[in-house]
Amino acid sequence: MEFKIKQRDGAARIGQITVRKKDIVTPTLLFIHTSRFAAPSFADILLLSTTKNIDKPAFFITDNWLTSIQQKQKIEFLIPQLEASEEYNLQSRLFAYIDKEGKVTTFSKEKKTSEANFLIFTCAYQLLQRQTEFCHSILQSREKAGYHRMLYLPSIATPSNIALLTYCGVDCFDSFSAILAARRDKLLFSDGMFDRTSLHELPCSCPACTQTTITDMGFSQVLIHNYYALLHEMSQVRNAIYQGGLRELVEMRIRSDPQLTAILRILDRHHFAFFEQRVPITRKYDLRATTDDSLFRPEIIRYQNRLLERYHKPDCTKVLLFLPCSAKKPYSFSKSHKILKKVLSTLDNLQVVHEVIITSPLGLVPRELELMYPASSYDIAVSGIWTESEKKIIRNLLQQYLKKNAYDSYVIHVSGEIQEFIVDLLPDAIVTCKNHPLDHDSLEKLQIVLKQVTANYKKVNRSLRQYQNVKSITEYQFGSPCSKRLLEECSIRGRYPNLKIFNNNQQLGMITGERGLISLTLQGGKRFADVKEYWVEIFDDFSLKGSVFAPGIKDAAPAIRVGDDVVIYKNNSICAVGVAQMNGEEMKDVIYGEAVKVRHRC
Repeated sequence: MEFKIKQRDGAARIGQITVRKKDIVTPTLLFIHTSRFAAPSFADILLLSTTKNIDKPAFFITDNWLTSIQQKQKIEFLIPQLEASEEYNLQSRLFAYIDKEGKVTTFSKEKKTSEANFLIFTCAYQLLQRQTEFCHSILQSREKAGYHRMLYLPSIATPSNIALLTYCGVDCFDSFSAILAARRDKLLFSDGMFDRTSLHELPCSCPACTQTTITDMGFSQVLIHNYYALLHEMSQVRNAIYQGGLRELVEMRIRSDPQLTAILRILDRHHFAFFEQRVPITRKYDLRATTDDSLFRPEIIRYQNRLLERYHKPDCTKVLLFLPCSAKKPYSFSKSHKILKKVLSTLDNLQVVHEVIITSPLGLVPRELELMYPASSYDIAVSGIWTESEKKIIRNLLQQYLKKNAYDSYVIHVSGEIQEFIVDLLPDAIVTCKNHPLDHDSLEKLQIVLKQVTANYKKVNRSLRQYQNVKSITEYQFGSPCSKRLLEECSIRGRYPNLKIFNNNQQLGMITGERGLISLTLQGGKRFADVKEYWVEIFDDFSLKGSVFAPGIKDAAPAIRVGDDVVIYKNNSICAVGVAQMNGEEMKDVIYGEAVKVRHRC
């Protein structure tokens, strides 16, 4: 059985396994097939205990295990009894794996799983009731399994939790919940489980529901409906992964279950490092932040961390100007910010003004970072009402930002709702917005105040400010050592948003409006040789003709994230630059797939 990862969205992934010469897309459902509960005809892969008269792809397990699933017995192999005082240990939880022949084998400390690519988290059902312990265990299990192995959670998948469990990196589920719910005369939906008798009509158009009525439904129809509900949700999850929007689907699904909501909050607050490592730094689709849980998404926390730890404002800026966000992203291309920029263009000494946008869920966005994800592509519910969580995050972020980035003057041109919770943090700040940031009186006052304030400083030319803007971007993207080395004795050419970095007449990199990140040329990559950051080392005998695939990678920097520009070494020499398609740890772990999409090579 071979497992290949085709697509990633954070810890979740679309994969492909080949069983009995048939390709199965993961995440997938294993349908329990017994004499009592026959799997439906549309099942792709079965879970059973006998090989007799089976012509479909299947995994084979013991009769005892199947019996325990059907009867929900807490036997040691499937769901070990765990006392509250017992010391939890990961080794006791990955009790089994499915080998290359599709057979379940008990896992122990003495038994190595190097040949296995399918691990089973055998006590998932019981641990699901203990949210904190469940989160810790499932993520630790995912890490222990590695990137190249599938992880299977038996007995717990429902249409409402599949998205969240897949978000944690689970690849396989089974149909146990459909059978159990049908035995209890309950119908499964993506927003929960409902007694058949409590429904006045069937809110479903699956084949089982269209051929009967709510009163005439028997066990077999309820079971078929539940099977379709699981399959439908699995398709939804796979589509979300392909689009890079699984997190949004997760936030929709957890609303129906307090237990699932608690799990997501524990994952966000206590397991940031696990998800940050797997979340890409770029994305094609908008980040939709519609709840307070969106404030703690790993890419948002990573953005805020980099803003405070890596980013430095342009040195020549002396006046901090706070501006509101806009519905259209990036801000500069919105109608409202074009009006604001028209006012700013009248200033004789514009380059000493540093524009910072106040927004949720990011907090603060310096103008030069507006092209980068997530600042470049997010959407929020605009109501003019700021939650206490949003206020707290922005205030804390602003306080820490100002400790590192000093200004002489502050000008606040945002609505009154925002003024209320930031003005006390800014000594002697000048407020220029009266009613609305775009009304005539507010724009006129903004123009007058900025002309007066900027006249106190020596004039800064545009080329110096453009260079310092790019310096701030490179620090955010690569860190200070790489930024310093890349921009040494360089100039910036081009017109915003498309800027190029030159050393004499040699181009080292460029920024485009579509990506917002610095894309390195081969000569730009060679400047990283002294600092050894964002590097990938390939084997000496690897022939570099196109992209770099995982089998050719000898080592990689752990800081690499999907979407990062990286430098490729061979025989201790830089031979190419490209964009990472995996994070640095996965590059070293897997043996299949494109690791780096090469842009330039020697």
